[in-house]
Amino acid sequence: MYKKLIKYLYLSYFFLFSLNIYSNILLDENDKLQSPLPLPYNGITYTADEINNFIEDTIKNNKRPILIFGANWCPDCRIFSGTMNIPKIKSFISENFNVMYIDVKRYEINMTLLKEFDIPYSEGIPRVLVFDEKRNILNNSNTTEWRTARDRSSQEIFNFFQSMSSIN
Repeated sequence: MYKKLIKYLYLSYFFLFSLNIYSNILLDENDKLQSPLPLPYNGITYTADEINNFIEDTIKNNKRPILIFGANWCPDCRIFSGTMNIPKIKSFISENFNVMYIDVKRYEINMTLLKEFDIPYSEGIPRVLVFDEKRNILNNSNTTEWRTARDRSSQEIFNFFQSMSSIN
C-alpha cells in the first residue's frame, strides 16, 4: 500500500510540474541582448490626439497598447528596448501588443502627455504605460518600475510583458 501511495504521489508531482499552462515562457542561452543597443526614440513631439488615436487603433486590432516614454541618451531605455528586440520576446510582444516610443529628450518634450493619463510628472525613464481594452492603465502603480532596467534580467522584463498580456 505504501509503495502504491508513493508511486501515485510521484506521478502526480511529475504531472503537475510538466504542465506549463500558467507558467511564463522562459528564455534560454540563445536569447541574448544584442549590441549595439537600439536607438528607438525619434525626437517627434506628439499631440494627445495622436496618442489617443494610437491607443484606439491598437485596441481595435485586439492588442494592448504600450507607451514607452524615454530617450536615446538613457541606458535603461536602450536596455529595455534592446531586451524587447530579443527574437522570442519580440515575437510575443508583436502578437499581444502595439508599442509606441515617445521621446522626452532631456525631459523637454512630450512630458505633458503623462498628465493626460493622470501620471505625475517625475524624472526617471523609461516610463512604461500598458493599457487594457477599456483604456485603463494596467500598471498605473508602477509606471516607473523600469528606470532600473540595467539591473534587471531579460527574463524579468519578459515576465512583465507576459503578466501584462494575461490580466483580464
